[in-house]
Amino acid sequence: MKRLFDLSLALIAALVLALPMLVVALLVRLTSPGPALYWSDRVGKDNRLFRMPKFRSMRIDTPAVATHLLQDPKQYLTPIGNFLRKSSLDELPQLWNILTGDMSFVGPRPALFNQDDLVALRTERGIHELVPGLTGWAQINGRDELPIPQKVALDEHYLKHQTLFMDLRILFLTFWRVVARHGVTH
Repeated sequence: MKRLFDLSLALIAALVLALPMLVVALLVRLTSPGPALYWSDRVGKDNRLFRMPKFRSMRIDTPAVATHLLQDPKQYLTPIGNFLRKSSLDELPQLWNILTGDMSFVGPRPALFNQDDLVALRTERGIHELVPGLTGWAQINGRDELPIPQKVALDEHYLKHQTLFMDLRILFLTFWRVVARHGVTH
């Protein structure tokens, strides 16, 4: 049921958002050197690696680490990078991952390949068995502001209580958090 929901919503979203995504891609290319998309290796279901695209919001010379580990993340932002991140427009290309089944609309956010502490905690608690999501319970309860142990606790809560109703609630709350730019630190 969840996969059918993801496929249906992703197809509709891809059609509706095709033109805005094209405009964002052009703006990224026009305002900074490099490709419009940034592909990163992420940890998916059962700790299998997959490639996840985002509209590039950081310069091409940015180190490949989680943003919170950078000394001064703002120094690496492209001219429109801050806007892309705060509006979450940088996440739109992940519709591709939802269509291919590497991601769901709702689940724990996929860890970077080198976030060993996060991957280890999630594996220890069984969270690695979930398909990662575009948004999740941790996202609407703090997003970038949460320390890793707290994110994992929220991911575990989702693992134990997930339902279609909870997914719909998370999607609704995500929309409001994005509009309000709540919990975005960089």
